[in-house]
Amino acid sequence: MTTAAESTTSLVQSVDWLAIAPPVTAAAVALVVLVADLFVPPARKPLLGYGAVAGLVAALALIIPLHEGDRSTFCLTTGSHACSYTADHFTLVIQALVLGGALLTALLSIGDTRKLPAGEFWFLLLSSAAGAALLPASRDLATLVIALEVASLPAFALVGIKRGDRRSSEAALKFFLSSVVATAVMLLGVSFVYAATGTLHLTDLAGRLDHVDPRLATLAGAGVALTLVGFAFKTAAAPFHFWVPDTYVGAPLPIAAYLSVVGKAVGFSGLILVTVVAFPAYADVWGPALAVLAALTMTVGNVAALRQSASRVRSAVRLLAWSSVAQAGYLLVPIAAAYAGERRIGSTVAYALMYAVVNLGAFAVAALVARTHPGNRIDDYRGLYATRPLAALALAFFLLCLAGLPPGIIGLFAKVTVFSAAVDAGLGWLAVVMAVNVVVALYYYLQWTAALFRGAPEEEAAPVVRHRVPAPLTAAIVLTAAAGVVLSGAPQTVLRFAGVNLF
Repeated sequence: MTTAAESTTSLVQSVDWLAIAPPVTAAAVALVVLVADLFVPPARKPLLGYGAVAGLVAALALIIPLHEGDRSTFCLTTGSHACSYTADHFTLVIQALVLGGALLTALLSIGDTRKLPAGEFWFLLLSSAAGAALLPASRDLATLVIALEVASLPAFALVGIKRGDRRSSEAALKFFLSSVVATAVMLLGVSFVYAATGTLHLTDLAGRLDHVDPRLATLAGAGVALTLVGFAFKTAAAPFHFWVPDTYVGAPLPIAAYLSVVGKAVGFSGLILVTVVAFPAYADVWGPALAVLAALTMTVGNVAALRQSASRVRSAVRLLAWSSVAQAGYLLVPIAAAYAGERRIGSTVAYALMYAVVNLGAFAVAALVARTHPGNRIDDYRGLYATRPLAALALAFFLLCLAGLPPGIIGLFAKVTVFSAAVDAGLGWLAVVMAVNVVVALYYYLQWTAALFRGAPEEEAAPVVRHRVPAPLTAAIVLTAAAGVVLSGAPQTVLRFAGVNLF
């Protein structure tokens, strides 16, 4: 009677440990750092930060053996043989982005965590990075939601980790409540989709949604809509963006940088997976809806950024927060264009890579300025070139990249790829809205850039005491500036990348 035994054996799934190594490494180092915190004396707490950096470097290095992008694991052994984890080219690029973003965040945080619980901080950061690295590889809705929450839940605590800081606690509460609502809506949508199709695997969903029982068609459509609404919260698309400015302002500056890049990459990679891979049958619904959201998001973000007062406390961080909302609108455009059969997802990923480099660089310079001007007003950047010329030049370069102006050639080419995706998909009206918004954004980017080279206010004309800058913070600025310059020197790589089918 071996039939039963053979049947039982056939249900056992094999595990490709190399394929899952990047997120597993980040998670394992998180646990090591948390346990090590119990034994490391207070004077040696900075070693935990360097351990976290080493762990993120190791996780990044483990992506290299997977460069061919054709490994899957946790696959069904019967039926369709669909898999829950796939390390394809899309996965590897997003994993490199999120782990690289977490690495730069760690560099920004070393030396800036003296008043924070070091062990908890590094554990939460690495745990969130592990979830962020898992999400782009997820190929079923259950794993997708779990990865999203593993990336998000530690972020709530990181935002509110400054004990006794009222602004930090308020920001964490707003972030938590909005994300919980988004998750609840998303889970309701996922349950509807599962009830209508009987599967959670994305590749199976793509086929079954084409042949849903007519009696369940309304349920399936509602599930698709609710799932997309949940991801709209995560990507900070208008009108689900209200949590962004207060969260960024209240969070520690490195965590604001982390949310602006890694948090956004997580949301957009999940949105790409559910729209392009799982729900192509409803492309005629989510395509126009995402196009409207893209237009609304970029407009709201840019108009709000224009209204920021240069003398307001933390106006620099607030402007970067609203700028990130506007950038989310640009990132939505190629996804919206996918409904017309234009598989231009590479344009979104290419733009996200450019945005990650220059936005993290801008936050790194903001962290530098905050060491002498805790208020972090835009007015505090006046005359920065006279006191820290290299930092001023780096920030000017980052802002020009975000604006899409020379010498930030990489920003210009990234915007061209997004613009062309809209035109090729027949979304001419969206291309016009994007062009208008790009022009509007020039005002506040150039205004901030010009302030760097003006004379400092008279009350600050006295000699400024130069504080020692931590080496990791300097390294973060240098790395982002070097990456931006290299990319601007070879902008054709963005065009090639945008034309690649990542799936």
